Amino acid sequence: MPWQRHPRYFLFMALIIMATIYLLIPSQSPIQSNSFAALVRDTGLPARLERAEQVYQKVISDRKDMIRKYGPTPRHIHMFPPDKDPWPAYTVWSFFPPSFDCPHETERIGALGDGGKWTCGVSRLEHKPDCIIYSFGMYYETSFEAEVVERTRHCQVWGYDYRSTSFGSNKLNNYRAHFFPYGLANIDAHGPHDEHKSYTLKTLMEINKHSHIDVLKIDLEGWEFEVLPQILQPYIASGEPLPFGQLLIEIHTWDKKFEDFLTWWELLEAAGLRPFMTEVNLVYQNYNRGKPTDLAEFSFINVKGNNIFISDPGTHLTVGT
Repeated sequence: MPWQRHPRYFLFMALIIMATIYLLIPSQSPIQSNSFAALVRDTGLPARLERAEQVYQKVISDRKDMIRKYGPTPRHIHMFPPDKDPWPAYTVWSFFPPSFDCPHETERIGALGDGGKWTCGVSRLEHKPDCIIYSFGMYYETSFEAEVVERTRHCQVWGYDYRSTSFGSNKLNNYRAHFFPYGLANIDAHGPHDEHKSYTLKTLMEINKHSHIDVLKIDLEGWEFEVLPQILQPYIASGEPLPFGQLLIEIHTWDKKFEDFLTWWELLEAAGLRPFMTEVNLVYQNYNRGKPTDLAEFSFINVKGNNIFISDPGTHLTVGT
């Protein structure tokens, strides 16, 4: 009788039936293009940047709502309001969070204290053959510059500070480190009668024969509100991308009005700069207890053009356009 056959017979018949069913079922991709899994994947660099820009645009919209709620115009917002009704007493920093997500590793380069800076994707510079770093206003705090030279194969670091005579670090006694006692300004002032030699960024890049800077680091003790507009406005007007990939800056809000700070910040945004990290200068705050938190470090990534932080070599990508 059939049911009295060897068990291997039934195993063989079961395998035949399963194979037949498998062949009759239409083949399907494990993830359809409109499936949930496909929609949430941000594995590629362009996708991560696009998602980060969407988040940042929402923050811009939220900022406008916040100004209307507590203003109702920028002219009515206080940089550091007194601790009295109406509460909460939001400071200027509450309106400008660093909400753009760095698409690479976020890493502090240099000392944990003064001199170190938060960066995005410095690993992408480790083997970049034409890597260029500009640093202004170090005043002997050069742990950032020293670590960049140590960790990369080709990065050339160009340091400028009219208050110093050198980098101030033995680690920067290197053919890839170049120091000049000059300042960064919104005009060129380096004639024989100028006590402190100052140059615009454009002039220095022309002297050095550089067309692009990977990381621009500046600490101008408040002059950033005059210098940065001079750098950015020509590129905004022309639609060309800025000639640098990241901006690491200490912002000094001494005696600034909110409406003026907002105009300056929106200029950075119009040029394609997006903040991904901030750090209030608590050392300064400790020295000035009871006074406003005027100083904060900000790190920006440039999302326009095809710099190394937003596009892989051989590709071209501009976010949000």
